[in-house]
Amino acid sequence: MEYRSLGRSGLKVSALSFGAWVTFGDQVGEDPAYACMQAAYDAGVNFFDNAEAYASGQAEIMMGNIVRKAGWKRSDLVVSTKIFWGGDGPNDQGLSFKHIIEGAHAALQRLQMEYVDLIFCHRPDLHTPIEETVWAMNQVIRQGKAFYWGTSEWSAAQIMAAHSIARREHLIPPLMEQPQYHMFHRERVEREYAPLYRQIGLGTTIWSPLASGLLTGKYNQGIPSGTRATLQDYEWLKERFESAEAKKQIEKVGQMIPIAKELGCSMAQLAIAWCLKNPHVSTVITGASRPEQVVENMAALEVLPRLDQEVMDRLDAILDNKPKAESDFRD
Repeated sequence: MEYRSLGRSGLKVSALSFGAWVTFGDQVGEDPAYACMQAAYDAGVNFFDNAEAYASGQAEIMMGNIVRKAGWKRSDLVVSTKIFWGGDGPNDQGLSFKHIIEGAHAALQRLQMEYVDLIFCHRPDLHTPIEETVWAMNQVIRQGKAFYWGTSEWSAAQIMAAHSIARREHLIPPLMEQPQYHMFHRERVEREYAPLYRQIGLGTTIWSPLASGLLTGKYNQGIPSGTRATLQDYEWLKERFESAEAKKQIEKVGQMIPIAKELGCSMAQLAIAWCLKNPHVSTVITGASRPEQVVENMAALEVLPRLDQEVMDRLDAILDNKPKAESDFRD
């Protein structure tokens, strides 16, 4: 396993991490989840991602039970949660001081932990001043309930505003962002955030490197039964896969599969390695419903050295979506 610094911090996170979204509590029970987490841990994964919204808190309960059952040393783990959607009450959602403090406390109870290493604002809150959110996150860290705080799907302007407020008020600024990033979704990570890597040392914990499975190639012949697109409450995903845009993307996946074969890897491994190629990616969050999938995902690290300039140029020619402002992605 490769370990990377989380932004401009001394914290080391595994280049590949494991997340509970969709699978824990929705797609798999605790025993399969335990097998997946064990496979990830055995591969050297130290970062495990979660959120209060995942399966309405059940994902955190399952992860907490698994960590306790496995008997892993807490200091060997980097565990996260994300705060925004905590319930149906008027103060159970958003990034108010009240919900951040209460949400963090509830998450720790579900995880059976005294602290999380990382705590994220799961989305921007347009109804709460950023200053209030910064003060609340600073308080969470001062209370020892988390070590670092960050954002998820915030704009560069919003992240910079939070950072400026923190510096002005002598508070702890956000360290990391958790954005969606994959071959078909590049603009924000490669272009919009580019100044933040230099100016504030922003770290990134990437979600959906496989575009919800589209980049595995398994949807090239339609939607197979037993996939997440067939799950209850995930009709939105099925609709997306049946859209005109998805059909164009599926065609491009078909064009990239021969490149994966040349490299001796699966399409999923190629897509994950492609994300890792970006030097501003701190870690790529993977998901799985079976330990065999975890093992396959972890092998993406072996593909990374094979992604030379020629291969990257061939992939770019197929994708045809490179951001206008060239970053140092391939330097």
